[in-house]
Amino acid sequence: MPRLPDAAARHPLVFPDGSVHDHMANLSVAIDHPNWTVGRNAYANDFDPPADWAAHLAPYLYPGAPERLVVGAFCQIAHGARFITASANHPMQGLSTYPFPVFDPDALLHYRDSFSGLPDTVIGPDCWIGHGALILPGARLGAGVIVGAGAVVSGDVPAYAIVAGNPARVIRRRYDDAKIARLIDLAWWDWPDDRLAAAVPHLARADIDALSREKPA
Repeated sequence: MPRLPDAAARHPLVFPDGSVHDHMANLSVAIDHPNWTVGRNAYANDFDPPADWAAHLAPYLYPGAPERLVVGAFCQIAHGARFITASANHPMQGLSTYPFPVFDPDALLHYRDSFSGLPDTVIGPDCWIGHGALILPGARLGAGVIVGAGAVVSGDVPAYAIVAGNPARVIRRRYDDAKIARLIDLAWWDWPDDRLAAAVPHLARADIDALSREKPA
C-alpha cells in the first residue's frame, strides 16, 4: 500500500538516500499563528526556505488581525507564491490613502471603519498554487483549483478550475460538473489515512469509480 507523507513531520519529503528536503515544509507543523488555519499535509516549497513561513507567505497578516487565512488539506504552494491579506489594504474612503494610523495609534479612531469586517482568504483542499502567484484579499478558491505561475487571483474561483493571468481568469474546468460534484461529495482529503493510502492509485489514474469504492462507510 502506498505510504502517505508524514503529516507530523516539519519536512515531509525524504529522498531515497535518507536526506530530508528542507525546502519543503508541512504548514500545519511549521506555522503557529492565530490567524492561520491549515489542513493536514498542506505544504509550501521555497528555494530559500524561511525561518518564519507564516510571515513569508502572508507578510501582512499580523497576529490578531481582523481577517483569517484558511489553507485546506493537501494544498501545494510553490516558490514565490504570496497571500496578500486584507490588512494590507490602505484606507480608501477618505481623501488620501496614506496610512496615518500605522504611525500614530491615536489616529485609529478616524479610520476604525477601515479595520472592521475585513474578508477572510480561503483556499480549498487540494489546490495547487503555482510559482509566483499572488492571492489577493478575500479570494476564495474551491477544491482542486490550479493557479498558474504568476497569476493574480481575486474573488471566487469555482472548484476544479484552472486559472491564469493578471487578472486571473478561468482557462478551463478540470472535469465536467457531474464529476466535480462527485469529487466534492467524496471529499477524499478528509478520509482517514488507511483509506486514503488505499485510494492513492485511483487518484493518480483519475479513476473516480474506483475512488468511490474506497470511501469510508
